[in-house]
Amino acid sequence: MEKIKEKLASLRTEADNAVARAEEAEAKNKKYEQALLEKDQEITSLQHKLSVLDADLEKAESKLTDAKAAQEEGEANKSTSEGLLRKIQLLEEELDSAEKNVKETMEKLRQVDVKAEHFERQVQRIEQERDEWEKKYEEAQDKYRASKAELDELVQNMEGL
Repeated sequence: MEKIKEKLASLRTEADNAVARAEEAEAKNKKYEQALLEKDQEITSLQHKLSVLDADLEKAESKLTDAKAAQEEGEANKSTSEGLLRKIQLLEEELDSAEKNVKETMEKLRQVDVKAEHFERQVQRIEQERDEWEKKYEEAQDKYRASKAELDELVQNMEGL
C-alpha cells in the first residue's frame, strides 16, 4: 500500500513537472512569436526606409544630372562654373551617402530575414518539444488512471477479505 502511495506521489510529481514544463514551453513560444512579430514590423519599417532612400537616390541622381547639364552650359562663366562644381561634389557625396544607406539597409534587411528564419525554426522546434511534452503528459495521465484503477481494485479486494 505504501509503495502504491509512493508511486502515486511520484506520478503526480511527474505530471506536475510535465505541466510546468509545458507552460514554460508555451511562454517561450509566445515570447518567440512576439519577437517574430517585432522582426516583421522591423522588416516593414526597413522596406519603407528603403523605398524612401530609393526616392532620395532618384532625386539625387536627377539633381546630379541637372547640375552636370548646368555645368556644361555655364562654362563661359567661371564663377558660375565653380559654384556648380561645388554643387556637383555635394550631390555626389549625397549620392554616395544614399548608396551607402541603401547598402546598409539591404544588409540589415538580409540580417532580419535570416533572424526571422532562425526564429521560425526555433518556433517549430519548440512546438515539436511542446507536442512531445503533451504526449508524455497524456501517457503519464494514462499511467496515473491505470494505477488508480489498480489501486481501487486492490482496495475493493482488500475490503472483500
